[in-house]
Amino acid sequence: GIAEFSTGLSMGEDADRLAARWRVSRGEQDEYALASHLRAAAARQAGRFDDQVEPVRLPPNFSPIEHDNGIREDTSLEKLGKLPPAFVRPYGTITAGNASFLTDGAAVVLLASEKAARSEGLPIRARIVDSVNTAQDPEMQLLMGPALAVCRLLQRNRLRISDIDAFEFHEAFAGQVLANLKALADEEFLQRTVGEAQTAAEIPADRLNRWGGSLSIGHPFGATGARLVSTAIHRLETEGGRLAVATSCAAGGLGSAILIEKEPEER
Repeated sequence: GIAEFSTGLSMGEDADRLAARWRVSRGEQDEYALASHLRAAAARQAGRFDDQVEPVRLPPNFSPIEHDNGIREDTSLEKLGKLPPAFVRPYGTITAGNASFLTDGAAVVLLASEKAARSEGLPIRARIVDSVNTAQDPEMQLLMGPALAVCRLLQRNRLRISDIDAFEFHEAFAGQVLANLKALADEEFLQRTVGEAQTAAEIPADRLNRWGGSLSIGHPFGATGARLVSTAIHRLETEGGRLAVATSCAAGGLGSAILIEKEPEER
């Protein structure tokens, strides 16, 4: 279900409250959603998804589905601006256009120990360096898991945002992503919540979700985590980076973040 079991509200209602609390405007959310669709469309056009997508045939006509069909390269701020609030009416800022849509989908990542991979002759593309799970008050910080988890992850590995080449944030809602980005750059918030303000910084736009995200690609429950990790690894290989962070919020006020390192070519 899409209702949050701990608050009794839908995720959209919680996202609306979060956006209001962090003063994320409707215009900012629509602009971010538009960017997500345009980035995904450009990545698809450039063939970035060709080796990540497996065509499927579904009944009754078994016509092949070869591309994600949620990417709207023809959208615009004008179109997004005409959509009514989807959850908190009439004053909410979350709409069908700046929220991730429910979609069918599946994803897989082959995960193994280095010893097992080498013994089986499997190509090693990247390794998981570290991972962090966080839990916070679902009433006030339900969708703030990424900010807290990323901060702890960087803190524990003595890294800063500038050290990370690729960030992949789950785009549950544009307002949720923007609120977390603001929190990561807010020294007072990080000091109060995790006791660490040294990592506070803005994530450069050219390192965040460069190939789109859940707002444009979709959010099939149970598959988004694998998709985030897969996209992060593909980006490191394509863009020549070394470190990536994939992060997501979850029900119950949970959050997770994973630090990924591309396998050195010389090994």
